[in-house]
Amino acid sequence: METPYLDFACHIARKAGAILLDNFTRKHRITYKGEINLITEADHLSEDFLVGAIKGEYPTHAILTEERGNLAQDSDFRWIIDPLDGTTNYAHGYPVFSISIALEIKKEVTLGVIYQPLFEELFTAQKGKGAHLNGRALAVSPTAKLSESLLATGFPYDIRESKENNLNYFVHLAKKAQAIRRAGSAALDLAYVAAGRFDGFWELKLMPWDTAAGILLVQEAGGKVTDMRGDAYTLTSPHIVATNGKIHEEMLKALAEAA
Repeated sequence: METPYLDFACHIARKAGAILLDNFTRKHRITYKGEINLITEADHLSEDFLVGAIKGEYPTHAILTEERGNLAQDSDFRWIIDPLDGTTNYAHGYPVFSISIALEIKKEVTLGVIYQPLFEELFTAQKGKGAHLNGRALAVSPTAKLSESLLATGFPYDIRESKENNLNYFVHLAKKAQAIRRAGSAALDLAYVAAGRFDGFWELKLMPWDTAAGILLVQEAGGKVTDMRGDAYTLTSPHIVATNGKIHEEMLKALAEAA
């Protein structure tokens, strides 16, 4: 059974998706937060809508967003949103991007929604109630060997400056796994682990809005999420590993070898 919070999150995710689609093929106004970390007017339009909708429906709730940071309220409820995950893809017309919305209640993520508007794929999860794609129950893949696994990853925005840039892990895992994909939306990568499309995912230096909804999706679909040491993953963990659970230990070992 859907809760009012889930109904609301799904509704605003679809509305924000329509905003992104309306602007997808237009010439974008691009600004830079870093040397390769860009932002478009569509990020702002989507975020403005989402923040406004949440404030209008739940004015006492806190909100954490990628572009505005923490809109603090003294509340047990906090919405964590990424209005456009995959901005670089979006700006180049590459059709891999998503909207991520999560709800924390008393510092526990209890609801997650990830929406891919181009394919109209709505991934949803509620704590203890499973994960779904457009209403159909999801389960992680049955793949039991790293050598037979399709993995996903990404690279941090400071790849040009920092030695902690994931290249060492990528090179090592490329020789261990069946293949690796780097699509450019961490939220979708996590949703695809939940859907069994990827067997595992790892990445460095992600932020809460990148992972909050996705980790719940993976867990509710039967998968496992930790940091690179195998410890419990939190929204402040520096690195993430998410798998179907069956290849998790083998993947952690391979990552440790590359460190």
